[in-house]
Amino acid sequence: MPQSTPMLSMVLFLVAAFVGALGQYLYKSGAAATTDDWLSYLLNWRLALGVVCYVAVMVLFVAAWKHGGELSVLYPLYASTFIWGALLGQWVYGAPIRPINVAGMVLLVAGMYLMGKAP
Repeated sequence: MPQSTPMLSMVLFLVAAFVGALGQYLYKSGAAATTDDWLSYLLNWRLALGVVCYVAVMVLFVAAWKHGGELSVLYPLYASTFIWGALLGQWVYGAPIRPINVAGMVLLVAGMYLMGKAP
C-alpha cells in the first residue's frame, strides 16, 4: 500500500522549485556578465549564488525525502520550476507571458495534481 505524502515534504519540494528557478535566473544574469576570461566565471557572484541555489535544492530534496512521501507525488511538484521561471522572467526581464504560456502552466498544475492522486 502506498504511503501518504506529508505536507511538509510537498512544501519543501515547492520551495526547492522556487529556489531552482532563482538559480536559473542567477545563471542567466551571471552569464551575461562573463567574458572570454575564465576568471570572469570563477569570480562572478551571480554564478556562485546560482550554484548555492542548486545545492540548496538538493538539500531541500533530501529533507523532503527524510520526512517521507511518494516519488510520483513529490517530483512532479518540482515541475513548478517552469512556472516560477516564467514569472521571474516577466518580473526581471519583462518577458511576456502569453495565453499559450498560461495554458502550459495550467497543464503543468493539472499534471502535478493528477500525478498526486491516489489510484
